[in-house]
Amino acid sequence: MIKKWKVYQSDGGIEGGGTAMRKRRIQVAKGETPADLVLKNAKVLNVFTEEFIDGDVAVADGVIAGVGSYEGVREIDCTGKYIVPGFIDAHVHIESSMVTPLEFARFIVRKGTTAIVADPHEIVNVCGMSGLEYILDASERSPVDTYVMIPSSVPATDVDINGAGKILAEDMLPYKRHPRILGLGEMMRFVDVLNGHEETLRKLDAFEDMAIDGHAPGIQGKEVQAYRVSGVMDEHECATAEEGLEKLRAGLKILVREGSGARNVETLMKGFAEAGVSLGNCMFCTDDKHLEDIEKEGHINACIRKAVAVGTPIIQAYKMASWYAAVAYRLKDMGAVAAGYAADMVVLEDLEKAEPDLVIKGGNVVTDKWLESFTYELQNKSLLETVKIRDLSLKSLYLEKKEKNDVLELVPHQLLTRHLKEEIPGKEGVFQPDGKYSKLVVVERHGRNGKVGVCPMKGYGIRGGAVATTVSHDSHNIIAAGDNDEDILCAVRELEKMQGGYVITSGGKIVDELPLTLGGLMSVEPAKVVQEKTSKMVEKARAMGISEGVDPFTTLSFMALTVIPEIRLTEAGMFDVNKMCFLEA
Repeated sequence: MIKKWKVYQSDGGIEGGGTAMRKRRIQVAKGETPADLVLKNAKVLNVFTEEFIDGDVAVADGVIAGVGSYEGVREIDCTGKYIVPGFIDAHVHIESSMVTPLEFARFIVRKGTTAIVADPHEIVNVCGMSGLEYILDASERSPVDTYVMIPSSVPATDVDINGAGKILAEDMLPYKRHPRILGLGEMMRFVDVLNGHEETLRKLDAFEDMAIDGHAPGIQGKEVQAYRVSGVMDEHECATAEEGLEKLRAGLKILVREGSGARNVETLMKGFAEAGVSLGNCMFCTDDKHLEDIEKEGHINACIRKAVAVGTPIIQAYKMASWYAAVAYRLKDMGAVAAGYAADMVVLEDLEKAEPDLVIKGGNVVTDKWLESFTYELQNKSLLETVKIRDLSLKSLYLEKKEKNDVLELVPHQLLTRHLKEEIPGKEGVFQPDGKYSKLVVVERHGRNGKVGVCPMKGYGIRGGAVATTVSHDSHNIIAAGDNDEDILCAVRELEKMQGGYVITSGGKIVDELPLTLGGLMSVEPAKVVQEKTSKMVEKARAMGISEGVDPFTTLSFMALTVIPEIRLTEAGMFDVNKMCFLEA
């Protein structure tokens, strides 16, 4: 049964508190009443005139009342510092952080991110619309404004086996009235769009009055034009500057991504700078980024820093991180430090480093005490029981060695793969992994068909064990890689026992594990605990020989995603993304 979303109204009206609040803000703006908070003596970025203006920023009731000369009940001296709008992540999958929406928000707001546009297609693929409702409920009261796109491609293709089955346009429509739903999530079924697939086009029709995100890696020429004319608004799957420029010129907004598995900021921004194009239709996103990488590198502030380093004008980089995203997603009164806009601001000492000295969210100074005031308790306990594996044995992992086998090769620092035909190691007609060729395995885990897919993978490099996870975009079946069947099987069985997560095995024993019991995707532990555990597990995986340029877990989790070229592995076998068909056995 679909919830009746409450309608959000102001506390105003003729007799309500809204009129009084509006009157007070006007008085503060005029200097007649002290502000709640004033940031004094700063250099304030004006996104409208693209200049830094010396002055104070006054805040009243969570809104910026004015920029100029003000006094407040609380004043913070920002002499020699810069004030910029709070950062907006234009496209992110919260589930990829492996923590709950609240824990994720607590983590990223310290990096200056005050709003996100989330696409929950990971948990929706596993749990259906109850997964969408969880994300909405869990982010209702949060230190970061969390807007949500309804997943468009569940499952990602007709060949994918997920836990939810197929989500159709009619399933989505009732959720459009939720106040934080902005539109339709990334349209990964781009081949269906280009082929005029009726079922897919009905989804585009249903959201033609809202934002529609794109996902179409590698398309070019008239296909780009066709994708844009279908109603898709933007694209975040640009691996080269040439691809980004072609899509930008076609009218698509470009979400420049810097995640854990795909790092595109340097390539795209360098190419855009060399071409001298306008950046008004560009914004930043992380898509999928681990907490450990956010801790070490930053979040959207890392995108700013990298963009500036390759020649992006500083003011343009900060507008990409705020104003351009707010405009694209019609986020009213967000993305600017100006009267009438939400008091979401970042105070910086160095614009090039982009490290927050202070973060203001809704007029609140972000502190540990303030962050601890936000709480959430999971209501739907069925989200904790989603791993259901049928009988599995060593025989299930057998792969015949032929004269030449189809091989999945990783592309360093990318989510793209190459399809090779090569002689692989083995004896007596059986594939035996080595340092050059690992064994990649996908196990169906939703209790649907019990199938197991196996193939050789080049470029991963693991020795002496196996890595396995239930995080496997987008159907989230179990995916594992190793150099021997015993450790692969051990890891898969442990994932079933703990109902999802990360596992490293060696010598038939568990080396380390991270339980992700919420949908097999997220931990119920605090973000710091997950971040520290992930960091240690990455180090242990690296020690087993996993190649540089490959994230041991994030890269692995994309090897079953059947919408990114060239080749993928599903529980049903190897899939040619370019031809959209399975390879012959």
